[in-house]
Amino acid sequence: MSTQYVERHRGTLDAALEAIRTRAFYSAFPESPSPRVYGEDAAPQGQAAFDALRGADFGVTTPGAQGTVVSERSPFGLPLGVAYPRVPADGLDALLAAARRGLPAWREAGPDGRAGIALEILARLHARIFELAHAVMHTSGQAFVMAFQAGGAHALDRALEAVAYAYAEQTRTPASVVWEKPGKKEPLRIEKRFHAVGKGVGLVVGCNTFPTWNAFPGFFASLVTGNAVVVKPHPRAVLPLAITVQVAREVLAEAGLDPDLVTLAAEDPADRLAAKLATRPEVRVVDFTGSGAFGRWLEEHATQAVVYAEKNGVNHVVVDSTDDFRGLTANLAFSLSLFTGQMCTTPQNILVPRDGIETDEGHKSFEDVGAGVAAAIEKLLGDDARAVELLGGVVSEDVLARIESAPPRGQVVLPSRAVAHPAFPDATVRTPTLVAVDAKDEDVYGTECFGPVSFLVATDGTDQSLDLFRSVVGEHGAMTAAVYSTDARVLDATETAAVESGVHLSCNLTDGVYVNQSAAFSDFHGTGGNPAANATLTDGHFVAGRFVVVQSRRHAATAG
Repeated sequence: MSTQYVERHRGTLDAALEAIRTRAFYSAFPESPSPRVYGEDAAPQGQAAFDALRGADFGVTTPGAQGTVVSERSPFGLPLGVAYPRVPADGLDALLAAARRGLPAWREAGPDGRAGIALEILARLHARIFELAHAVMHTSGQAFVMAFQAGGAHALDRALEAVAYAYAEQTRTPASVVWEKPGKKEPLRIEKRFHAVGKGVGLVVGCNTFPTWNAFPGFFASLVTGNAVVVKPHPRAVLPLAITVQVAREVLAEAGLDPDLVTLAAEDPADRLAAKLATRPEVRVVDFTGSGAFGRWLEEHATQAVVYAEKNGVNHVVVDSTDDFRGLTANLAFSLSLFTGQMCTTPQNILVPRDGIETDEGHKSFEDVGAGVAAAIEKLLGDDARAVELLGGVVSEDVLARIESAPPRGQVVLPSRAVAHPAFPDATVRTPTLVAVDAKDEDVYGTECFGPVSFLVATDGTDQSLDLFRSVVGEHGAMTAAVYSTDARVLDATETAAVESGVHLSCNLTDGVYVNQSAAFSDFHGTGGNPAANATLTDGHFVAGRFVVVQSRRHAATAG
């Protein structure tokens, strides 16, 4: 296969390889949807492209499909009505046979050829970023700017990061070498060849809230390491990944490769297709983001595959003291409000000594801390037109049920309120709720409550806060942790607790950086060191299990 694509994008690949080495700031895809960045025509063209998809059959072919399925509902109330080829259980033989058919040629493409294809896919997805952002917005509930950033530019950066790691791990071993062992006369010369070989078929099981950001790393890591990829989207968030599959198939076909190396497996929610696909012997890699129950089921039952699972966890903030109380409360308010708390990185438990904390504004009681956070949230979300652009829409009835069931579980510090969306009157938008509980109420705060529900936990002091942090994270896991303290010993003790618990820690964030945001190429997402996730996005471990190195050797030709 021609290396035209990798040469076309060599500069991007080299920059990404340097970024994963240095962990310095790097982004290949601008995060601002401004016309000054993308041009005056990009936004209206993207809107028109998205509108053209609604109420129609989506243009993608899936082997083994029978009929179509329409399963999405916009959290903003916008009718979607996109129909996708439906893959029933009796279509899996045809689907997986088609996926495997192109593997020999894909293997022969080598790391350079496969990376080039992936980079071309990313470039074409970037060209459709406004369309993709609308698709993410109206399936996940993210507000448009967040959908453009997290679902578009940042997701593409995470994908590029995975491409870079996959390329680096495969090329760590040379493609060929002449091995010489000195002898009494002529040295023994053996030509050795090393082939990076994918495991087979990779399955990507998409999630509802971050359909691209969470799926792209596994998708591109499996593809670049030589695997075919079957994408099984969440039934409520198909469109973003359908666009991805469509673009990938176009690039593969243009390169003379089998487009069925990438396929879309859309389902009716009752089909339970993920479980059926994940346990098929042809599937050798599974990427999953979602509930802890199904993540654990995959780890226990998809034993023929390497499973990369991001599950649920309980994120903590340890509050000991601060020299910027307003900065602390404003930072937490933003973190709790962003995307209505529907992020795996959103803080859930704010651990505060019941006797209060010392601040730059004097001593603050436990109640003062809660009131300060509540006031900061109310200030941040006081204007409805501004609030909806930060909150987005509630993604499911399950989230609404958690909001409604939270108040009786403690003392309400801040009730949730409904917000009217000025552009989408049928949107479901809610503000966060904050509930005060006692440290002894671990049955309330000790498990994940996904959505805009956070608990202000009164502890006997910072030592007990750290003990609770260790015990809850040890049992249930966490994706993030934070601490506020003016005492270096407390910061060090919290960092030790975080290292021992296998969770990333942020210290004294007050402005510009938030605990529930991470930067591709620099911040790791998850660690694989606690029950919340068994891998991190993205590192060498995340890609190395997707391929093997097979060597061949023969006597080298004698010189002369």
